[in-house]
Amino acid sequence: MARRKKSSGFEDMLDLLALLPWWICVALAGASYVFLHRVAVVPPTADLVGRPGDMMAAVIQKGFIFGLASIGQYLLPLMCLIAAAMSAWRRKQRKALVSTVAQAQDAAALDGISWREFELLVGEAYRLQGFRIIELGGNGPDGGVDLVLLKGSEKFLVQCKQWKAQRVGIATVRELYGVMAARGATGGFVVTSGRFSNDAQEFARGRNITLVDGHQLFAMVQRARQSLVKGPKATQASSTPAAAPVRTAVATASATAPVATSPAPAQPACPRCSAAMELRTARQGANAGKSFWGCSTFPGCRGTLAAA
Repeated sequence: MARRKKSSGFEDMLDLLALLPWWICVALAGASYVFLHRVAVVPPTADLVGRPGDMMAAVIQKGFIFGLASIGQYLLPLMCLIAAAMSAWRRKQRKALVSTVAQAQDAAALDGISWREFELLVGEAYRLQGFRIIELGGNGPDGGVDLVLLKGSEKFLVQCKQWKAQRVGIATVRELYGVMAARGATGGFVVTSGRFSNDAQEFARGRNITLVDGHQLFAMVQRARQSLVKGPKATQASSTPAAAPVRTAVATASATAPVATSPAPAQPACPRCSAAMELRTARQGANAGKSFWGCSTFPGCRGTLAAA
């Protein structure tokens, strides 16, 4: 995946501020203006007493601070307001990306977006699962990590690979595993628009690394769009989509003859990769013979849920 060109300190500061919600940037603009304006209105020679040498040093020091505050009282708030606009625009862009990709016919739509849009899309898909997102862009000495996912006290690292012509190999997965250990991460995700090699899947097996291929990511994006369109209340109602049809069928059938009907359990989404889960039975261990939900992408993902 291509990487961003080198940027100036001003651009880096804007990018850093733009990671914050837009309303926080606006609040920082107001607070920085009030603080710096108070410093800028105090003359450099005010309240200076003492020996001439000390007074001269103090005048130079206060003059320097006065000059910075005079410029900064306008420059810093302006920077914060620009960052607020960038933050709001990126939020709108993420929603539009989720909507556009989710309406496509298949996962091939992931190949038609830029690498930057791919990272935004992945971040938004996880944000709508309840994670807080820190965007790194894969730059710096962090092993190519593009996103950091935060939930409570847990931290997860994400590498995004929009590779169209080749499979993601074991080197990428091994690299992320090393960074996870160095940074004390709870787990990690490697997300690609394509597929993973057999060696990569074998290495991830047994480790807290989830491999998300193009088809799984496409399913995540579709679910993310449903949460955006329906909202929290509709999302709760749709968590058991089979309930209403079953009740209707029973009511209709009861008018003619008694029918014994038991609704099938709702199929949950994997808490780790958001793929569909399958009802399975444990064959060994302390829970042998008991039912549980397992990720349909096993062994690529080992997410599980207790069956009701």
